[in-house]
Amino acid sequence: MGWVDSIDIGTFACLLFVVLFAPLLGTIVAGVLGTRGKIVGVGWFNSFCILLSFLASVVLGFSVLQGVSFSVSLFDWIVSGSFAVDFGFSLDMITAVMIVVISLVSLLVHIYSIGYMHDDEGFNRYFSFLSGFVFSMMFLVLSDNFLGLFVGWEGVGVCSYLLIGFWYHKHSANFAAMEAFISNRIADLGMLLGIFLLFWSFGTLNFQEIFSAIRGDEMQLSSSILSWAGILLFIGAMGKSAQFPLHTWLANAMEGPTPVSALIHAATMVTAGVYLIVRAHPIYMEIPHIGEAIAYLGAFVALFAASMALVNRDLKRIIAYSTLSQLGYMFVAAGLGAYWIALFHLFTHAFFKSLLFLGAGNVMHAMHDGLDITRMGRLVRPLKYTMIFMLIGNLALCGIPPFAGYFSKDLILEFSFNTEYKVLWGLLVFGAFLTAFYSFRLFMLVFFSPKSSEAYAIDHPHEARPLMFYAMLPLAVLAIVAGVFYDPIISALKYIAVFEMPHGHLSAESLAGIALGASCLGIIVAFFKYKNFTYTPSRNFFYTLLSQQYYIPKLYELLFSKAFGVLCRVLWQKIEILVFDKSMQAVGKVMMWLSAMCAYLQNGNISSVLRLMVFGILLLLLSLLVSQLVFVR
Repeated sequence: MGWVDSIDIGTFACLLFVVLFAPLLGTIVAGVLGTRGKIVGVGWFNSFCILLSFLASVVLGFSVLQGVSFSVSLFDWIVSGSFAVDFGFSLDMITAVMIVVISLVSLLVHIYSIGYMHDDEGFNRYFSFLSGFVFSMMFLVLSDNFLGLFVGWEGVGVCSYLLIGFWYHKHSANFAAMEAFISNRIADLGMLLGIFLLFWSFGTLNFQEIFSAIRGDEMQLSSSILSWAGILLFIGAMGKSAQFPLHTWLANAMEGPTPVSALIHAATMVTAGVYLIVRAHPIYMEIPHIGEAIAYLGAFVALFAASMALVNRDLKRIIAYSTLSQLGYMFVAAGLGAYWIALFHLFTHAFFKSLLFLGAGNVMHAMHDGLDITRMGRLVRPLKYTMIFMLIGNLALCGIPPFAGYFSKDLILEFSFNTEYKVLWGLLVFGAFLTAFYSFRLFMLVFFSPKSSEAYAIDHPHEARPLMFYAMLPLAVLAIVAGVFYDPIISALKYIAVFEMPHGHLSAESLAGIALGASCLGIIVAFFKYKNFTYTPSRNFFYTLLSQQYYIPKLYELLFSKAFGVLCRVLWQKIEILVFDKSMQAVGKVMMWLSAMCAYLQNGNISSVLRLMVFGILLLLLSLLVSQLVFVR
């Protein structure tokens, strides 16, 4: 155990709280100064808080590699009858991988943002939201129970809403923020129902207690209950990871600042769905039929998203579709039971995809926020350093050795082939070809293709600030070397569950060669197609279908937005106006009549009062007479 033996659990618990609460400190400080003018120190202070979180995460990560795992409870959170939840957190290998990735990418994005948001009036507010997101994400992955995970889950949703709609003066940003928020709330209802079902079935929400009961021989729970729980939890994962049919919000979320896309929509929040499946793997191991459905959906999404990226002209949206496609790969691995391979691809993907988004931010900086890649071209000389970084990211994304994506993506392909899911393997290999093609389509159109007549009229495009490159450099290095962490990560994960790669008819080298051939073919086709490409609008059916995202957004608008608007209008006209409004008006009229009648009793006229008294006496005598007659009979 080495140096780990000299550290007690209390020290590890303190480090865990540094990981969790250091970003919260930055959120509070930046939030207090949010309404003031730009203070550069806010960005550096928040970056320092994330640095503390990262250093503590690294120490905890090394300790986990030495076999350390623990849980710690701060206090009783909710105690109501048989329902009791602690404010508790835990550390194991799954958690360690996540907090290292989150803290490292967050640190680099914070530093990059100091340069990127340098001239923005909402500088302080931006860093408050960004650090708040990091705190929520840490809360999500460190919680030792489903309720804590759900609180963090909702926290990242709120911060995502605030960051996507950061430039709230833009209608498109407001719409994108609302779409992301509502889409995720729909999915979160399913997740919440799954959590309720787990508590009803097990009487607890603690991960270890639920998983121990599932693994135990005495478990009497029917598989249908677990199936429903798995389905409902996955619905939540579908929303957060933008899986079909809840995928439309991810591309529109590019309305937020580019560093937000690098953090939220590449490395952290959108991977929370994969994390949930990996965390709840004891449940899904008992319901492999549900896992198989997840895998097939993931393969579909991998191709579905890649196909839309083939024709898209928006720089950030293409990378967003790439993220969606790679999430499909992760869900294939998780659905087939290769949870650790899914986690490993999540690990490597975070670095090269963040690098690509930050590279896109540099291009936008040079293009004065222009995003149309067909209006760029020949940027290789003025943006040569950005070109190198984006080349590294693209090669890693395409799975070209020795870059990180080669090690993780090929493991998914190898596992799917060797577990007799050769249809999935074939789809994913084709997806690798599409990934290579659209990645280098973007690369060629931005940096090498001739400028079109509609090119942005920017005379002297220039590189971003040096600080932004310093933040990108570690990501570039990790996009190259992150694959070497496979053995220690998988070895440590075996403390949680045993995992062995199955063997099939083809060797790992042969399968890797096939996937590499598909990727190289995609790169070659893109290179020759776009090296001298001049953009001309296409009107063929497939181009239109893909550019319109299979008309799914329009279908949603028709079925939900407009149909809901019509329903609301009918209810307003037929129910609210004719029933509720008329009812309220009738009540008012009755009260006015009663008040007019009562006003006669209080007019102050003695003659009127005497007449009323006489009328009252006569009425009383008449009632007595009637009662006597009835009584005598």
